[in-house]
Amino acid sequence: MAAEPTLIEDPADPRIAGFVSIRERDLTGRDGLFIAEGTVVLRMLGGVSARKNGFAAEAILLLENRLAGVADVLASFPETVPVYVASAAVFDAIAGFNMHRGVLALGRKPPPEQGAALLGRLPETSLVLAGCGLSNHDNVGAIFRNAAAFGADAVFLDETSCDPLYRKAIRVSVGSVLSVPFSRGPGAEAMLAGLAERGFEIWGLSPRGAVPVAEIPAARCIALVLGTEGEGLPEAILSSFRTARIPQRPGLDSLNVATASGIALYQIALAMGRIA
Repeated sequence: MAAEPTLIEDPADPRIAGFVSIRERDLTGRDGLFIAEGTVVLRMLGGVSARKNGFAAEAILLLENRLAGVADVLASFPETVPVYVASAAVFDAIAGFNMHRGVLALGRKPPPEQGAALLGRLPETSLVLAGCGLSNHDNVGAIFRNAAAFGADAVFLDETSCDPLYRKAIRVSVGSVLSVPFSRGPGAEAMLAGLAERGFEIWGLSPRGAVPVAEIPAARCIALVLGTEGEGLPEAILSSFRTARIPQRPGLDSLNVATASGIALYQIALAMGRIA
């Protein structure tokens, strides 16, 4: 169980320095640390820490009135993890805005995993997502949530995609960023070339795709490639790999990329026998 709670009465207390001015630190970076927000994400962090997959909790900060409700979650953390509690006024002063959820954890990131290393430890039959230029943290978080829901083995992001361990992405993913293996970088073409060399059947998702996603045949290894909102996948990628579309009624040119990832993952996971 995590350490006995300690009351924080001064927002300038150095023990909670990692939680200060959260939004500003979101922009400037945390030097290998990240913020986990909310009970569901805290529970996920406790679970992955227990499995020793590289993520670790550094400290937990709670509103006083949330302590009793997360007692079972705190039991999943080692006693070396300090737990701090504060009144609403002090908590908000620490965070820099009204943190109505009242549950925060400061976590440490594992060393970045290179794409080749992640490829080397995937199962023989694999389903993965590859993101090119995904710059919206909400979309990235939702994509990871979909990946977890439909049993994707990993998410590969190119170097222009945003950090999935950004606070908002973790929250939208309901902690799935902490459980779905991922790598970030290199460039999109090199990333996809690595997947192709590993034997993946690569399918770019686009409104101009050649076939409906339901016609993507089951294969031993499949990679679904997602492009950024608006522009979609670059022509160089669309012309180098097979493409698929999600049929829809006329009127809109495309679906939100996170929505598209969920529909496509469901279809492929069904074809590969990953879900019933």
